[in-house]
Order: sequence, then C-alpha cells, then structure tokens
Amino acid sequence: MVEQVFIRTQLPTPNNKIEVFSDGNDEYTAVLAEFYTESCLNYGQVIKIRERGKVVEKIKKPVFGNPNIHEIETTDVENFNSILRERLGRLVRKTKCISKQKAGLNSALGLFQFHWNWMDPLPCKKTPIMIETLSDHIWTWHEFLFHHYAV
Repeated sequence: MVEQVFIRTQLPTPNNKIEVFSDGNDEYTAVLAEFYTESCLNYGQVIKIRERGKVVEKIKKPVFGNPNIHEIETTDVENFNSILRERLGRLVRKTKCISKQKAGLNSALGLFQFHWNWMDPLPCKKTPIMIETLSDHIWTWHEFLFHHYAV
C-alpha cells in the first residue's frame, strides 16, 4: 500500500512534506522509512486504548517530522472503510455476496468508485469530480453507460 502511495503521489520535499497518520502498528514506521526520508515526512500515530471493546482514550504521538498533534487522526479512513463495507456486500464478513474471483471484486470496486466520485453529491451539492473541475455536473447511470470516451 505504501508503495502505491509513493508511486501515485508527488514526491515530497522538506518544504512540502507528506503527512501520514496511522494506528499504533509499528510496521508503518519501518515501511515509511524505506520510501521517504524523515525530512520530507510528517508521520503520527493514534493509539486507541480500549476497555471492554470501547475506546476510552486516544494517545496521539508524532513519529517522524513535526505533525500537528491535533491533526493526527484516522477517522476519515475508518469512516471510508465503513462506507465501503456498508455499500459493498462483498467486503462484509460472513456474507453471501463473496467475490469468487479477483476480477469480480475489482469490477464492484470500480463501479463503487465511479458512483462515489461522479454521481453521489456531497452536502455542498457537488461531487468530488466537480470539485476537482473534471466535470460540470452530476452524472447519471445513462451517461456512464453510453458516454463515448475519446481514447
């Protein structure tokens, strides 16, 4: 996963650092050090203390660089994972909707991503693609299925 982030993002510099936040898994510390120099990375961890299955305390600690302690959080990723499990039955444990082949899961994820980015408006009445100015309107399934792409 870290390799894919490294490939797909702009190379950070000491003046334009990449910020990464994770749970208390120390494996990230070693892997991030393989891809990024410490001077180009702000990395912090959120360690959740649980009692009887409930989070009773969050400990936020900087690991590399100088991340803002108040910004160290993993709730956005946790929320997105929850949305994926909610909307894609294939990602739920003990389901009848399993993907027997990787291609089926990839296709389902592709459709979900298209819907999420092109068709599902945020509270601001725009989709993520509209915010990035790649489209000027909310797409419909008809447009998705019958749009002629220039390749």
